[in-house]
Amino acid sequence: MEAKYKKIKQSIKSKILEGLIQKHEKISSESELMRQFDVSRHTVRLALGELVNEGWLYREQGAGTFCADRSNQGKTHSFVQQNKSIAIVTTYISEYIFPSIIRGAEAYLSEQGYHVSIFNTNNKYEQEKKILSHLLSGNYDGIIIEPTHSASANPNLKYYLNLERAKIPYVMINAFYEELEPVYFMIDDVKGGYIQTKHLLELGHMEIACMYKTDDAQGQKRLKGYIKAHRDLNISLNPKNIVTYSTDNQLTKPLVELKKLLAMKENKPTAIVCYNDQLVLYLMDEIRKLGIKIPEQLSLIGFDDSMLVEISEVKLTSIKHPKSQLGLDAAKAIIQMTKRSEAIHNKDQLSHLYEPELIVRQSTTEQNMEQLNK
Repeated sequence: MEAKYKKIKQSIKSKILEGLIQKHEKISSESELMRQFDVSRHTVRLALGELVNEGWLYREQGAGTFCADRSNQGKTHSFVQQNKSIAIVTTYISEYIFPSIIRGAEAYLSEQGYHVSIFNTNNKYEQEKKILSHLLSGNYDGIIIEPTHSASANPNLKYYLNLERAKIPYVMINAFYEELEPVYFMIDDVKGGYIQTKHLLELGHMEIACMYKTDDAQGQKRLKGYIKAHRDLNISLNPKNIVTYSTDNQLTKPLVELKKLLAMKENKPTAIVCYNDQLVLYLMDEIRKLGIKIPEQLSLIGFDDSMLVEISEVKLTSIKHPKSQLGLDAAKAIIQMTKRSEAIHNKDQLSHLYEPELIVRQSTTEQNMEQLNK
């Protein structure tokens, strides 16, 4: 169990990092903190003492305890040591396309003499909060970050605003929080979803299911492209063909919904548009068990053109993601922003929206009614 004084420490630090307690602002009195946390005066003094020693607070005799100005702490030492640091934060580190993105950024940053620290949030708000707290407490020149649950209102926005107050530049990759209007590097997901769907429609598929993870903005935008392609080609869209899922149920819901779709007696899908290549491979296992041939009876299309496209027995048609190029471009931008304060205001010039490209392989083909009915 966490010691009570540590809970008090963390609560005060969090309020400082969120900007709820400003520099030189007086914090709650010992008596108020005792009542708030239901602890003894000794416990409160232990927490405050450590925060004073660590440079978060300072005391004035007879006046109380105040929030310290941490804006310049550590910067003199950093200047002397020339220890330039950039943080890279992604939702995941060691899987799928993330290693390629990280390598693209890290290689360039290292060449430029920057020390690179890598973190991952596992697409969880609480983990993102801990990382942002660490970055605000540390000595980082800039941050490259992939937002957590980018389609939803984020409870950690105050931490990002505090980064701006502390003049720590950041760029976002793969998605961004609309409220912050940051510098960003991402693929045109709406267009990507459009191209996925249009490819299948042009192959004659009239019943196309889609499966998109919509707690991230990428999935919402790809779904928009899927709908737009049907409208532009004047093809009626069956709402039953739209499947959405979240990070929490990504290993269960798509499979459950796949079985329902393939069990339909009428208007059974002849193709499925998928959120990414990972999902395609996951679905393929179940499709094989059902004895359904790919692509003769069911076409599948992925997104990201990851290393997974070639390891399957049936090579995957997929939308190409910039991966390492995106990481490289983000690294160049963050260095530019650390060197020129005016660059922070030229967000439109620095940001980049990559054009999606369709790579056609073996997992999609023209609709064949004879094969479908076998």
